Amino acid sequence: MNTNDPHDEWRPGRFGQLILLARTALWRLRLFFNLRHLRFRGAFATYEEAAAAVRRGVAVGYDNEAILLRDFDLMCQVKPEDYAILYWLRRLAPQTQVLLDAGGHMGTKYRAFSNYLDLDSGIEWVVYDLPSMVRAGRKMAEDEGLSRLRFVDDLSQAPDADVLLASGLLQYLDIPLDDLLRRLPALPRHLLLNKVQTREGPSVVTLENFTYAEVPYQIRNRAEFLAMLDALGYDIVDQWTIPSLSQVIRTDLYLGSSTSRGYYAKLRT
Repeated sequence: MNTNDPHDEWRPGRFGQLILLARTALWRLRLFFNLRHLRFRGAFATYEEAAAAVRRGVAVGYDNEAILLRDFDLMCQVKPEDYAILYWLRRLAPQTQVLLDAGGHMGTKYRAFSNYLDLDSGIEWVVYDLPSMVRAGRKMAEDEGLSRLRFVDDLSQAPDADVLLASGLLQYLDIPLDDLLRRLPALPRHLLLNKVQTREGPSVVTLENFTYAEVPYQIRNRAEFLAMLDALGYDIVDQWTIPSLSQVIRTDLYLGSSTSRGYYAKLRT
């Protein structure tokens, strides 16, 4: 009896294809849900490429109400990585009339440092940030009666600053830092740059997950960053590393860990 029915060969092949398709779909589904829970994903050459890769259904970037109050109370606390900044702020306070807090959220560092610095007199603290942050921060400061805390969302409105503080800004900044500095009325004499993500290889932009938004997040080439400061006329007076803030992009492990750094730079005279 001939049992070599051609359908006996066709059916197992078709069934195998269905199994393969099902497994592929399941793998992609698992990958999709895993990506939604990763803090960082992807490696892109530019901010624009990263922004174009944001998942459907979530906001792009930091300028939205969904992440406005995320971890606000925590951000108003002094953390170990803040103490180098506090040290230099106390040293610079006698020669500081105006401090520009670039990327200062809703005045979180002003609140965090208020118990360690005399901020009620002497220093005018001006926060520069995105419009949604500025609107909320301005209202909150008015409600709390913080008269020395001001907000601007346009660098043309920023005053001449003795000190520019950028703590955690640079990874989210969508323009080069030297562009931002050149838009100011004058270069600040002192730069306090904290939590700057760096690496020894080429600069890379990944996406940070805030659940309701994904934000392009830049990890800079360290040597290029220092060369940019030198070209602007700044000398590095002090620098430090923050091992606890080193980051890894789980989808691109070949890039290795970034190094979080802080800098105090002074304009050459």
